[in-house]
Amino acid sequence: MTDNFYDEVLLDHNLHPLHLHELPTATCSHAGMNPSCGDEITLHLDLNGGVIADGSFTGVGCAISQASADIMLDLIIGRTPHDALHLTDLFMKMIGGEISQDELDELEEAGALQNISKMPARVKCAVLSWRTLHHLLTDYLANQN
Repeated sequence: MTDNFYDEVLLDHNLHPLHLHELPTATCSHAGMNPSCGDEITLHLDLNGGVIADGSFTGVGCAISQASADIMLDLIIGRTPHDALHLTDLFMKMIGGEISQDELDELEEAGALQNISKMPARVKCAVLSWRTLHHLLTDYLANQN
């Protein structure tokens, strides 16, 4: 895919985020912050029947952090918490430049953020929502036992 395609994906998710809103049905939420730039996000998930039934985010941030959160939610809604954690691991591998093509394919549109790994100052923006998701789901799963 071309860089123009990736730019369009990020622009579309930034200008028209589907998941930027409160979620009255949320069963768990977690806040995350990027202290280096001030981006803040609160991730809200409705975990029901062993799957992520719905999700949203609130907060403020740059175009990359907002687009990354929206793309992430598109990817994880309808999946199990374990599947979402697997995708989080793949995303972090991608940002670290250590991902195979098969793994990249699993990330679907989130692969549009692959070039962020070449912009060290923006990496924290791209991973903010993914780290927040990791903390939320790790806490959630620990409390299920």
